[in-house]
Amino acid sequence: MAPTRRLDAYRFHERAWESYDELREDFEWVVPERFNMAAYVCDRWAAERPDVPALLVDGARRETLTYADLDAAASRLARYLRASGVERGDRVGVNAPQCPETAVAHLACWKLGAVSVPLSTLFGPDALEYRLDDADAVAAVVHDDSVEAFREGTTDLDFGTVALVGETEPARANEVDFDAALAGHDPAFEAVDTAAEDDALLIYTSGTTGDPKGVRHAHRMLLGHLPLFLTSFCNLDLRDGDAFWTPSEWAWIASLFDVVVPALYYGRSVVVHESAGSFDPGAAFDVLDRNGVTNFFAPPTALRMMMTVDADPVESVRVVASGGESLGESVVSWADGVFDGAAVHEGYGQTEANMLVGDCTALAESREGYIGLPGPGHEVAVVDPDTAEPTVEPGEVGEIAVRYADNPVCFVEYWNKPATTAEKVTDGWLRTEDLGRMDADGYVAFEARKDNVIISAGYRIGPVEIEESLADHEAVADAAVVGVPDEERGEVPKAFVVLDGSEPSDEMRDRLRSHVRDRLAKYEYPRDIVFRESLPKTETGKLRRASLKE
Repeated sequence: MAPTRRLDAYRFHERAWESYDELREDFEWVVPERFNMAAYVCDRWAAERPDVPALLVDGARRETLTYADLDAAASRLARYLRASGVERGDRVGVNAPQCPETAVAHLACWKLGAVSVPLSTLFGPDALEYRLDDADAVAAVVHDDSVEAFREGTTDLDFGTVALVGETEPARANEVDFDAALAGHDPAFEAVDTAAEDDALLIYTSGTTGDPKGVRHAHRMLLGHLPLFLTSFCNLDLRDGDAFWTPSEWAWIASLFDVVVPALYYGRSVVVHESAGSFDPGAAFDVLDRNGVTNFFAPPTALRMMMTVDADPVESVRVVASGGESLGESVVSWADGVFDGAAVHEGYGQTEANMLVGDCTALAESREGYIGLPGPGHEVAVVDPDTAEPTVEPGEVGEIAVRYADNPVCFVEYWNKPATTAEKVTDGWLRTEDLGRMDADGYVAFEARKDNVIISAGYRIGPVEIEESLADHEAVADAAVVGVPDEERGEVPKAFVVLDGSEPSDEMRDRLRSHVRDRLAKYEYPRDIVFRESLPKTETGKLRRASLKE
């Protein structure tokens, strides 16, 4: 790969701006014809800043991997994969949790010109088999957490080499211990020369309806993430010694490309918390404090769980970023206090086009009920859900969309699904299938998934607003809302509620109905409320409303 060059377009945090509008008007995409992600996030720093910490490993292992260490490990794995028959363009599964080997595996694939396929450790055999078969993967890196499901899921697949991370002993002819795979290989492997348009990532949607779709992303996708990373995740303040952490598994676009890869692009440190089991809110505070985390990205559910912990303020954190669902004012107020005045930002994107909208309180106010402003370089509009025409007036509900052409963050296409791609991208707009509003100043508000809208007596009701209202009640731990048939109104909202220690009763139902009715439109309150011990969710933590409808 040719030597990397400084891309000044993505260093706009180094100058002062009068306003967010000025920044957006000044910004222009710069996408070199030849671009390899590994060269920019790994190779160049190993040459320029080899001793700077890249990964701060926190867990059973306590160690620091410098950029030189990271590059050497990725280079060795790239050489092993190539020697095992992996070629440019081949797909390689990465079925591992938040651990150093996960980062090494992705970097090795990109160095080699191969395509990495992130796979959650929450997937069972069927989920793994579908994705690996659909991707026609030829190799994989698999962690102890997944090896049993992986072996069962790949029994009938013609699969190549599998590098096992952890204590599991190789039991099949194609399996090898991860450390043994690296041993004996040269620690120098320069990233191959790739076009910015060459495939780098094949990542699957969560599949809330229908089969999961493989989303093809090119190397250029990293550049598309950088503007909102600087504005929303850094608040235009990036310093030497900064440390980034998300408790989320690195199998999702929102963790891998909101935090890990962009932080490495700027030569900063990423905290790697190796944990067993579910999210521990108390342990999260310890990780933040112990590692001096400055930029913390956590889903709203994790932040709500942290609200239940009696913890001292964490002074190191300057920015708390979140996304996936609305935070709510109660979470924002709590985070502002426990993180000692840190900027609390929301962000929005999806697997096909991530990091589109977010807050940047360094230049623009945060508005309650809105997820922020379009990031620099992104032309975002609210279009007609039926025609995709940008004719929706400010304040009216429509479908959130982003200009597809010349936007590096947008996906290439769905893997082997040209017809589905054509439905997703129409008249130059990538349609998110999310309903939202945009005010006259460009602030975007999320309403609901397009297929989850409740039409009641002619009113279009987004379930998210009702869910947020219910969740704000002191007795509610979690809530989900769907539309159910109603003879008079066509549909009415029905709520499924998990209580926070309170006893279910008719009186509680009345209290919750009144709570929503008093805070939202009169027609929005849930006509029926069912109490449950838990709610069905996808691997990414999103509600499975389809399951509740069934």
